[in-house]
Amino acid sequence: MSAGYVLVVDDEPEISGLVREILEEEGYSVAVANNAEEARHARRQRRPDLILLDVWMPDVDGLTLLREWSEHGGLSSPVVMISGHGTVETAVEAIHLGAYDFLEKPLSLSRLLLVVKRAIEADRLHSENVNLKRTPGRSVEPIGRSKAMENLREQINLVAGHSAWVLISGEAGSGKESFARYLHASSGSADGPFVEAGTAAVAGQFAASELFGSESGSDIHYGLIEQANGGTLYLSEVGDIDLHVQGLLLSALQNKAFMRQGGKEFVHFDARIIAATHYDLEERVRSGRFREDLYYQLDVVPIRIPPLREHPEDIPLLLDFYVQSFVQHDHLPYRRFSVDAVRRLCDYHWGGNVRELINFVQRMLILGKGDEIGKQDVETALGMSHLIAKAETAVPEAFSLPLREARASFEKAYFSHLLENTGGQMGQVARQAGVERTHLYRKFKSLGLKAGNRDD
Repeated sequence: MSAGYVLVVDDEPEISGLVREILEEEGYSVAVANNAEEARHARRQRRPDLILLDVWMPDVDGLTLLREWSEHGGLSSPVVMISGHGTVETAVEAIHLGAYDFLEKPLSLSRLLLVVKRAIEADRLHSENVNLKRTPGRSVEPIGRSKAMENLREQINLVAGHSAWVLISGEAGSGKESFARYLHASSGSADGPFVEAGTAAVAGQFAASELFGSESGSDIHYGLIEQANGGTLYLSEVGDIDLHVQGLLLSALQNKAFMRQGGKEFVHFDARIIAATHYDLEERVRSGRFREDLYYQLDVVPIRIPPLREHPEDIPLLLDFYVQSFVQHDHLPYRRFSVDAVRRLCDYHWGGNVRELINFVQRMLILGKGDEIGKQDVETALGMSHLIAKAETAVPEAFSLPLREARASFEKAYFSHLLENTGGQMGQVARQAGVERTHLYRKFKSLGLKAGNRDD
């Protein structure tokens, strides 16, 4: 696999030719432009992982090009400026416009290779860290020693040696993205980018622009497919893509090429596609909500991720991993789960799967007291988890309510649960809720709830 795609912009053929030869020997794919117009065209044809841009050129100078490319919301690729007559003022202006670095001619080849490598790595790490920060304690290799996890790892290791597209199915929160990242990291494209197209990107009104990009004059927005060149594109919920965009995606996958919104030329791409869904896509095909031809295009290698309740023997390892992760990365206090607490959690149904477990561990570390989390602490927290799970299923409805009504709806559900959990004992409800008894009765009256029994 190519170490990256570099666009060299220099009007001196002997220099651009030498740089091209050196970079290609190091495994990079290289294109050369001799002037600004050629540079614009090359940049429009394919997104470079890095641009080496000469400052002095006969038609339009490099700083003008850099300013042109950065004025529409920042640079879409890292740029390293090169000059044989550089001044401090020129270097400062280039860095101010967003250039990654500034190199002087005659070029030091060791310095050139180091800067190229660091610039491409920094750009890829920045892009991937944006996604990684959303989920704490992410592990490259999925956690678990159960037979189910061992079989999945074995299956993925077999698939990783090939470029076949993969369709991952599984319940929400079951860890589909973790397995997609593990597949990417185990493949020959591991040094390439891992680009996630989340639900917001594929299901919104700008889905076509997000996936395929757009262009207007010198303003080019590189879509997610193009950003994944040389690596992996992960479609995190392919079942949410609307039918029009499904048709565009099918055409792109069949032809390995697409046209940006507003563009006039086809853009070719080379990326592995990993699609994931919690839907039954065959049912959606039958109901006309998903294209049958796209389904078969994606479903080359199907992989099913089992829900957590099907491999509860992995729960102790998961608990330990995420405790350590939150302690190390979020600086939360270390607390261990007692043996009885772990047994209770192994018996829990985990409707939200691994994602629910992660949130549960974080909540226990934040709200827990002492060094040990006991069974009773777990029982109380699981009651709250049940409420939160119910609330999450009603998020769209709650979002349509004014804040006061949404809060009252949650409070009513919350106190109803505490009443049920305590057998209607108002004293226990007050203690668990941290509310004064007299205030609690007023709250019940305002919510239209019937007060329970006095337990003292």
